[in-house]
Amino acid sequence: MATKGNFRWIVIFLLFYITVANYIDRSAIAFATSDIKAELGLGPTEIGLILGAFGLGYAVTTFLGGIAVDRWGARAVLLVAALMWTASIGVTGFAGGFLTLYLARTVLGVAEGPNFPALTGAVSKWLAPHERAIALGNTLVAVPLALAIGAPVSTQLIHAFGWRGMFFALTVISGLWVPLWLIFFRNEPAQSSFVGDAELKYIRGGVDAARDRSAGHVRHGFTDWRLLLTNRTLLANYWAFFVFGYFLFFFMTWLPNYLAQTYGLNVREVGLFAILPWACAAVLLVALGYLSDYLLKRTGRLRIARSMLICASQLIAALAVIPVGLTHSLPVAIACITIAVAFSMGANASYYAVNVDIVPGRAATALGIMDTGFAISGFLAPAITGWVVGAFGSFQYAFLLMAGLALSSVLVVLVFHHPDEDRSDQPAAVGAALRAAGD
Repeated sequence: MATKGNFRWIVIFLLFYITVANYIDRSAIAFATSDIKAELGLGPTEIGLILGAFGLGYAVTTFLGGIAVDRWGARAVLLVAALMWTASIGVTGFAGGFLTLYLARTVLGVAEGPNFPALTGAVSKWLAPHERAIALGNTLVAVPLALAIGAPVSTQLIHAFGWRGMFFALTVISGLWVPLWLIFFRNEPAQSSFVGDAELKYIRGGVDAARDRSAGHVRHGFTDWRLLLTNRTLLANYWAFFVFGYFLFFFMTWLPNYLAQTYGLNVREVGLFAILPWACAAVLLVALGYLSDYLLKRTGRLRIARSMLICASQLIAALAVIPVGLTHSLPVAIACITIAVAFSMGANASYYAVNVDIVPGRAATALGIMDTGFAISGFLAPAITGWVVGAFGSFQYAFLLMAGLALSSVLVVLVFHHPDEDRSDQPAAVGAALRAAGD
């Protein structure tokens, strides 16, 4: 019997790599805001708009990126996106005022928009169903890991080279990935010379691979928009992911300012204190990815494996974020922020997996729709927070707003998120097959 290969995990590593670069690039500006404000004479409202500008560009191309990936494949789409944001992050260092900085951040959002639709499309092609949440967890852990290591990296670069030099230096991280992607990734595992027949058969759930080795990428000419925009599970998933995005963008863009303004920390201290929440989020995200697929294998129930994890994680995040707005103790604030960040992000792989579970043939387009809401949260969270801080002089109401949003997502998922009933393919034997995979 041929030995099953593991090249599919090299593909997951490439997706992990570029997602790390993606989030270091987009989050680095949060650590430079104090220097930018001092040099360019900007106030909290203007900084909030600049931090939110990324979401405007992102909203457009994450939606179109999902359609493009389902049409042309992840290889070309992600290559063009990575080249564009590698250039745009460097150009950010030349910004000379509010308008140029705002436009530079918008362009970066445009460039990074297709990343997650491409990631989802690649996973849907390269991983067997019972490995998808694990693979997505191992890829999406790049987000909190990038934010954890990005904090000290960004602050040290600012300390050494200034905020402009930091942006110039970060262009290298993304640029090194491009040749690796061109060499090792193909849209379909059947197109890759690195994938043997045994591994291809495993990816396809036991279907013999030899007869269609030469098959190219299949272009889809029709997207069932009614299904993608009316399926109750997908709609509930979109809203819960929007709320997750609000949490993520709030902490990614305003956590350094919150720690500096509320507790008087300097930029290097802020970088150190920002590590813990994202490091814990990385651990929990991977753990819940494994737990989700384990539950799916054992029960065959997507409601248990996906929906309940989303509910539990969002409920804990909601309860944890409330004390942050009420306390004046740095240890209490850091502890509660760590819990809120970790659990708001913990079920991230489940959000992505639901798109593949419900509409496997249109997973990238569904992710593009979901990520559009995420992008809108990327504009709203920084902008609303900037207005709240400017109007009230503190972050208290910003934290309470997040708690309310998280509780709303718990309710929506409990009532409307039923992936077992709402699958577009409704395979009759899916439960038995998945339970057998776990035996």
